[in-house]
Amino acid sequence: MGIAERKTRQKLELRERILDAARRIVMREGFAALSMRKIAEAIEYSPATLYLHFESRDAIARALCAEGYAQLLATFEPLIPIADPAERLRAIGRAYVAFGVANPQTYRLIFMEDPSYTGAALVGDAGASDDDAGDAAFRLMVESIDALKAQGRLPGSPDSQVCAEALWATMHGIVALHLTCPVFPRAPLDAVVDAALVAWFGAQHADASGDAEASAAENPAGDANTSEASKASEARRAASSKTKAA
Repeated sequence: MGIAERKTRQKLELRERILDAARRIVMREGFAALSMRKIAEAIEYSPATLYLHFESRDAIARALCAEGYAQLLATFEPLIPIADPAERLRAIGRAYVAFGVANPQTYRLIFMEDPSYTGAALVGDAGASDDDAGDAAFRLMVESIDALKAQGRLPGSPDSQVCAEALWATMHGIVALHLTCPVFPRAPLDAVVDAALVAWFGAQHADASGDAEASAAENPAGDANTSEASKASEARRAASSKTKAA
């Protein structure tokens, strides 16, 4: 390994040490306690060294937000193979709430601190790209809603992106209430999440097979009754023709 490669590796390692120390401070004491001085003390470097890697505390916060989005995306990715888009969206909604509850400080930093951190992490400093974890997590919702529309299961619904934002906002509200007002909701969190998903989706996601099963239940004889009725009608027409001929 040459000198240049070694310096690059050392720079990357120190950058990760800075982020790791910042992450631990946020997890232990909350975002308000994060400062360049505390981070420098934790890694036993001077504060001036930190500024060689991050221009400010805000830059470190944005980097932590980006990491948080990557973690959120990682919780969504195992759900992609779920074939039914409605079930996939329900699973994503539950995973979203579970992530926020399990990672309260990370969640607060992403969604409940300075909006500029969220915006920078969501779309990147130069705009959205396929590599942005936050944008990718949101696209999973949009694509699932697109699939529902393609199946005719969201008739007359708004734009897919608007629907995805509505679902995201619903799940965010549950997490935010849980983190900021633990006495509300009083019902078990899982029950609240399930009720919200049922309310959001409503009954309009019944698929064609479900409609067919309901129809069959109302008319258990099905095609047999239709066939018998058709035969009887033909017999009556034949008898009528013979009478006219006579």
